[in-house]
Amino acid sequence: MRIAGLNLDIVWKNRDKNFQLIEEGLKDQEADIFLLPEMFSTGFCMDAAEVSDKNEESLEFLKKISKEKNAAICGSAPVEENGKFYNRMYFVQPDSETVFYDKRHLFSFSGEDKVYTPGNKRVVVNYKGFRILLQVCYDLRFPVFARNNDDYDAILYIANWPEKRVGAWEHLLKARAIENLAFVFGLNRIGTDGNNLFYQESSHCFFADGKEISQKSGNIVSAELNMDELKDFRQHFQFLNDRDRFSIDL
Repeated sequence: MRIAGLNLDIVWKNRDKNFQLIEEGLKDQEADIFLLPEMFSTGFCMDAAEVSDKNEESLEFLKKISKEKNAAICGSAPVEENGKFYNRMYFVQPDSETVFYDKRHLFSFSGEDKVYTPGNKRVVVNYKGFRILLQVCYDLRFPVFARNNDDYDAILYIANWPEKRVGAWEHLLKARAIENLAFVFGLNRIGTDGNNLFYQESSHCFFADGKEISQKSGNIVSAELNMDELKDFRQHFQFLNDRDRFSIDL
């Protein structure tokens, strides 16, 4: 399975312009799954009442692209629902079937927890023979929430993770792959946001042994995920059998 992520320089609070940039960026690309950064339509913005989707604008855009590309597409957007705001990660398939995950760990350092409502469930999507865990940015710092209970094969992390802390982003992505015996694909944004934070190119995909398997061309980072290779690795190194058993109280 091929995953292709778009290193997007998100235009601050400009949904239409970001939609245009995404269409242009993916125009000549082929993949089984396309990946977009966290809050791809607005940037990581705390002005939720101003920027959030009221009528599923970002979801409808994802459905359009998914159908045109005949591929799944995944990204998050600020959403208003029943008077609450969510940082909602969508996974959309070409037939418009949609699964969503509301970001669980809200970034209190930026005040995200004062504006958005945390999700209350862990979400795994089944697609083309892969079980895929959906995660957003700050979730990466909480390994218990992402612990593999032999219920997924790959993790997708989407982020707005600034250059100042990019070392943590890159080390933790690799750690999540190694400790969970899984593919881990982390897509970060690029450019400078409305808070004058800079984001360097830092998107990666790691195999279960921590080896990087992604390739980069222009603003596209891609990787081939081979299930047979993962099964062979897990069969040889059965570390998940020795994991701690616990439950998470959400």
